[in-house]
Order: sequence, then C-alpha cells, then structure tokens
Amino acid sequence: MLKFSFWKLSYFLVALLMVPNRAFAMHIMEGFLPIEWAIFWWAVSIPFIILGLRSIRKTIDENPETKMILGLSGAFAFVLSALKIPSVTGSCSHPTGVGLGTVLFGPLAMSVIGTIVLLFQSLLLAHGGLTTLGANVFSMAVVGPFIVYFIFKGAQKVGLSFSLAVFFAAMLGDLGTYIVTSVQLALAFPSEVGGFMASFTKFSGIFALTQVPLAISEGILTVIVMNFLKKYNVSELKALRVFTTKEAQ
Repeated sequence: MLKFSFWKLSYFLVALLMVPNRAFAMHIMEGFLPIEWAIFWWAVSIPFIILGLRSIRKTIDENPETKMILGLSGAFAFVLSALKIPSVTGSCSHPTGVGLGTVLFGPLAMSVIGTIVLLFQSLLLAHGGLTTLGANVFSMAVVGPFIVYFIFKGAQKVGLSFSLAVFFAAMLGDLGTYIVTSVQLALAFPSEVGGFMASFTKFSGIFALTQVPLAISEGILTVIVMNFLKKYNVSELKALRVFTTKEAQ
C-alpha cells in the first residue's frame, strides 16, 4: 500500500512539472534580497544542512528499511509546497509539507529534504531562486521543522492524542514558516515610517489572509497520511520511534 501511494504521489509530481513556470509565491523570488542578506541566510542555513546529512546517514545505516518513507516525505513536501494559491493581495500562499518528514525523521533530516525540495522548485518551477535559496531554506526547512518537532513532542508530553499532536505540529510549523519569511523581508526592507515592525506587520498581514486556512488544511492532510502509515507501516515507524507500542494499537 505504501509503495502504491508513493507512486501516485510521484505521478502527481511529474504532472506538476508541466505547469507553466511563472509564479509569485511565499518563497522569496530570485534577486529580491540584497546580497548581504542573501549571504547571511546561506551562512545561517548551511550548518543545519550539514548536521541533517549526518542525521539521515545515521538513520539509514540503523534502519535501511525506512528509505521508502524518507522518499515519501520528500515527495509529500514537494507536492504540497508546489501548490501555489493566489491571495487577494496578488501574492500567493501554499502549504509547506515539512510536518510529515519532521515527525518521522526529525528536524535536522528535514533541513536536507527541504533544501532539495526548494532547489528543485527554483530550477524546475521558477518558484523561489538560487540567490534566495538560503533564506527560503532557513524559513521552510530549518525553522519550520524545529517548530513542528517541539510542538509535536510537547503535545505528546501533555497527553494529547497522536493525531492531535501531528495536527497542531504541522499547522503551527506551516504558520511559523510564514512568520519567519515576514521577518526576513522586514529585515531586508524596513519601512521608512515605523521601521522593522511596520514592515513585518505589512508582510505578515498579506500572508495571513490565505495562509491560516492553508495551515489548517495541511495539518488535517498530514494527520491522514500519518494515520495511513501508522496502519500499514508499524514496524518502520517503531524503528523511527515515532510512537510507542500503546499508540500503535
């Protein structure tokens, strides 16, 4: 069943590559950031990518049977984050898809998966850009997954059900990505009147109109996929320590 689902996602991904590549979306577009900020966000993101490569290597060495789920996590993030929905402001919003991979493999691994997803989108879909890739990686593939991870673990500790923990983690991770993007844009382009806070309010307000319902939808979809994996791939998820034996029942 997992293999079948993975191939369905792959076919959908190929179909997306045939969509016209003109896009305006959450990912900061090519050449939009001043060079000093583009370099800064690359410098901040690279250490997480290096640690993520080590994390993935360790996981695969210890549990080689989880390779298929790792690929599914990447396909899930690619498909969801490529679904660009115009907002009333003339901009676009979209899900991030980082919640699933983070719950399964942790935030460091997702920094690598997210970077690959963003790289492919910038090259194949004109979604984002290479000079701004560091900034986009930091917001979607670094901060987003860490928010997902801490919300998920915190929700489990306070006794929420597995499904609710996944839902809130994926939803708030999505919203967190957009908050960080708003911070990045406000830092690069402070308002002449009001400075950083005025710019942050403007950018976050633009994103919030369409992103809040998308974040809720992403949380629900992530729960559906996780429950599917929980039903048909219990051994792999136990190996990844996603849930306890009691939760698996």
